[in-house]
Amino acid sequence: MPGRKLCFGGRKHDSLSRVSSRQTLALADMYTSARKKYLLCKAESQHKQQLRRRKKATMDPKLAEVSQLFGRFNAALTRNDFDTCTNLLSQLKVLLTEFKSLPPLFEKTPNATGELTLAREVYEHAVILSVKMEDQDAFERDFCQLKPYYTDACDRIPPSPQEYPILGLNLLRLLVQNRIAEFHTELELLSPAALENPCIKHAVELEQSFMEGAYNRVLSARQTVPHQSFAYFMDLLAKTVRDEIAGCSEKAYDYLSINDARQILLFSSDQQLMEYIKEVDMNELELLVELICIFPNDSSVVYWIEAV
Repeated sequence: MPGRKLCFGGRKHDSLSRVSSRQTLALADMYTSARKKYLLCKAESQHKQQLRRRKKATMDPKLAEVSQLFGRFNAALTRNDFDTCTNLLSQLKVLLTEFKSLPPLFEKTPNATGELTLAREVYEHAVILSVKMEDQDAFERDFCQLKPYYTDACDRIPPSPQEYPILGLNLLRLLVQNRIAEFHTELELLSPAALENPCIKHAVELEQSFMEGAYNRVLSARQTVPHQSFAYFMDLLAKTVRDEIAGCSEKAYDYLSINDARQILLFSSDQQLMEYIKEVDMNELELLVELICIFPNDSSVVYWIEAV
């Protein structure tokens, strides 16, 4: 309408009019800075998306084949289909031999980073498969194939989140197999940062407790494993510890009550003690025969009699 002044913003405009020029400039600078950061982040995101699309479009057919086969292997491992896993793993290992970028050649091929990363994942999952199948020989073979990716290829590919759990598993395996010299050799190869990792510290503390004869600490550590894959080797270590205790008890006592034997061997029930005694392999111990005599008056005893 003629003669009427337009007012933009109403009260908000009146409020802003009271802001000093210095404050106005500061707000403008903040807005400009935030706008620049937003545009920069958006550009970086678009650039990464372009790189991913370009990488996917130019992926080597052989690398794509191995990647697809590994996906099937990983799915079978998730559902614990061990027969399928074993079959697919054999195929994967054959295909990996065609990559020249892998150890020991380490040739600088166009897809070297992708090939090294994928091969490392294959061998990491092979180690996990061996643990699930409770196959220590397969574990040792697959770990030996995996180890160069942690030592010699560490400057070629990003670190793996599975590295420390698997290194800790290997230390546990050496401890279970009583290969103490190799255990300490592996420790000397680790960096100070690695030694501070919970998976590595767990194995080191177990070895110290085992050497000190603090068997109760070894057995209680089963409840505080830093990674779920440690359970298999922890159960084997518990068996080793109880065999050591049984051997010492055979020398120290003529007989033990069931209650005392259960406490010494750190079982939570008499049934667990009975099952352990039934599972003892006399060909391995060659020290004693365990004879359980349960009397009507509940004065149960375990006799330790030297094997004939």
